[in-house]
Amino acid sequence: MSEASGEVVRGWRGALQAFGTRSALTLFFFGFGCGLPFFLVGNTLAIWLRDAGWELGPIGLVSYLTFFYVFKFMWAPLLDSRSLPGFGRLGRRRGWLLAAQLSIAAGLAALALTGPVSSVPLFLALAGFTALAGATQDTMVDAYRVEIAPIEMQGALAATYTLGYRIGLQLCGGALVLYLADFAGWRIGYLAMAGFALIPALATLLSPEPPPGEGFDKAARPSFVDAYVKPFAEFFRRHGWVLGLVLLAFVGLFKLPDQMLSIAGPFYLDTGFTKSDIATVSKLYGVWMGIGGAFLGGMVVAAIGVRKSLLIAAIAVAVSNLLFILMSMYPGQLWTFVATISGDNLSQGFAGTVLVSFLASLVDKRYTATQYALLSSLANLPGKLIGGFSGFIVEASSYTTFFVISSVSVIPTLLLLAWLWNRIVVDTQTDARGANR
Repeated sequence: MSEASGEVVRGWRGALQAFGTRSALTLFFFGFGCGLPFFLVGNTLAIWLRDAGWELGPIGLVSYLTFFYVFKFMWAPLLDSRSLPGFGRLGRRRGWLLAAQLSIAAGLAALALTGPVSSVPLFLALAGFTALAGATQDTMVDAYRVEIAPIEMQGALAATYTLGYRIGLQLCGGALVLYLADFAGWRIGYLAMAGFALIPALATLLSPEPPPGEGFDKAARPSFVDAYVKPFAEFFRRHGWVLGLVLLAFVGLFKLPDQMLSIAGPFYLDTGFTKSDIATVSKLYGVWMGIGGAFLGGMVVAAIGVRKSLLIAAIAVAVSNLLFILMSMYPGQLWTFVATISGDNLSQGFAGTVLVSFLASLVDKRYTATQYALLSSLANLPGKLIGGFSGFIVEASSYTTFFVISSVSVIPTLLLLAWLWNRIVVDTQTDARGANR
């Protein structure tokens, strides 16, 4: 494609040109597609279940359905090395992408028609199927973004992807579906989201297929060692076993305070706010705070480097969880809701950008999809494990106690960062060779 193969213009002029490319527009729609289903099988689904009369304990366990996003590294090598039968004409990346996007639309429509009361096992199975399709789409979009354009354009692609992701995640999968549920019912809300899920599918059909990676033969079937073992073995060969394991532990614990908050949606209802209130403040207003935090994170990383930014981000996310206590002290008061969402979304957006910058410095370009899937999956695993029991923790104590626990859970992360401080070398000038030395 022209933007991938033409002469690269550097500096501010090149950055502005990168935002106007076809690839940047494509990544906006792909970001929208990746963000849309996540709340619909997570926080928004929890609100639906609470609204339908479910107890907090089972709602917390339902959050384990999003474990498909945590374990996507398990099938990433398959997606990385083979084309999907029946979709081969679209190419390796677009074939898997289109299949995942159509599956998301079908899953959301089926959830709408089934509902969480009439057939609970079927409803949960459909939610799991949708989460699996969403995680597969995420893996393919990450690989597509790396392969479609040179490294000079990756910043613009990441920016347009993030903008699309936040719109899909919070404006549609969060705010709009809650408005629709409030005025027309949950079935209409989820059917509308199923229709929106077809938009990125159209973008897939209209977008080009990236060139295959070096040495890829679509007719070949790589061995188990080539597909599954080599990407992980290379990570530890490059970093060493001790540093490699500590890096994985740090990545896994970094988002723990945030990932524990799987009961945030029910908490909003229990503190006296309606679904429309939640949609307006948590989703519609919160999305712009998240985008602002993401751009702030990018500027801070550029100014002071990744290591110091990691420290600021970890502390900011932990402290922002204490704002939820303010809501519990003043239930039903809008100003506490706005203050909490401001701090929570700003810190999440900031931390997300910092973490992506850090993960990019850890992967080998030869195994980008598989290693990135492993690291991004680990970033969600511990929090999801604990978050599944969050409802039971609240029922056994109180919301205030739970939010304090979630905040102090940052301590292991800070201890690991202190150990890593002089053992990792990452900064904004690190290129592909420096990251993989």
